[in-house]
Amino acid sequence: MRISVIVCTFNRCATLAKALESLAASTLEKSVDWEVLVVDNNSRDQTREVVEDFRSQDPSRFQYLFEPQPGKSHALNAAIRHAKGEILAFMDDDVTVEPNWLQNLTATLHNGEWTGSGGRIIPAWTCSPPRWLSLKGRHTLGPLVAFDLGSEACQLKEPPFGTNMAFRKEMFEKYGGFRTDLGPRPASEIRNEDTEFGARLLSAGERLRYEPSAVVYHPVPDNRMKKEYFLTWWFHKGEANIRQFGVRSGTKYWVAGIPLYLFRNLLVWTSKWVVAIDPSRRFSNKLTVWTKSGEILECYRQALKAKKREDCSS
Repeated sequence: MRISVIVCTFNRCATLAKALESLAASTLEKSVDWEVLVVDNNSRDQTREVVEDFRSQDPSRFQYLFEPQPGKSHALNAAIRHAKGEILAFMDDDVTVEPNWLQNLTATLHNGEWTGSGGRIIPAWTCSPPRWLSLKGRHTLGPLVAFDLGSEACQLKEPPFGTNMAFRKEMFEKYGGFRTDLGPRPASEIRNEDTEFGARLLSAGERLRYEPSAVVYHPVPDNRMKKEYFLTWWFHKGEANIRQFGVRSGTKYWVAGIPLYLFRNLLVWTSKWVVAIDPSRRFSNKLTVWTKSGEILECYRQALKAKKREDCSS
């Protein structure tokens, strides 16, 4: 059985070196052949030099691929086309993994019982959490890339996160690659490319496994402990929600291409934001307001595009 570990990167040569160093220390069964495919998505730093250094130490293990088309989904899809493994594992360029991460993440994917898996993503704090941030709320998990469903392995009912997931390659051949209208790219931080693919498989009835022993550590740098970061992240999440899920089926009332219920939601959550006293609750409500604003903007943007297509065809 062959495994390809896919690492997409853009201008993060310092953290990439640490990520690859932790990956190089992986311990797998001798019967498993595995490669590391690093996809450079137009980096302007020393990314290639970092990868070439690892290649010089282990040329059969580490591979370099340049993808000129900007956007993480383009880099991911390029890697899928070039990967030689029957199982594809994914990690980000700013994380570190435990030595048994790859073995534990992929061990159950060899016999066909499971088509994909996801492991635990634990935040690696470099500072103390601020009072305005609730560590128990859902608003924390996405921006901090935290995924922890406990210590017991089980069947996943929700998609795993992109920095700690693996799928049989045939899943991409069967269901297609990552959506290129989702995923970060220059001038856009819209995401969801990873969870959308996992949700696509779950909707089709594929079985995904949660493997708590496959552990990734994701750093929480100081620059993420700012309100602006969380507000921007959830605004873009609102845009991504509309692209991925659309609006409610059966929606009847619209204003300028925007469902009326989104305006009602925005009003309700704005009221909750204004009256909340507890700092973490108040900020959580504000994040929902920003999410709804992103949904409204994306609906309006899509309505304009539809109108333009209509004008061009008439």
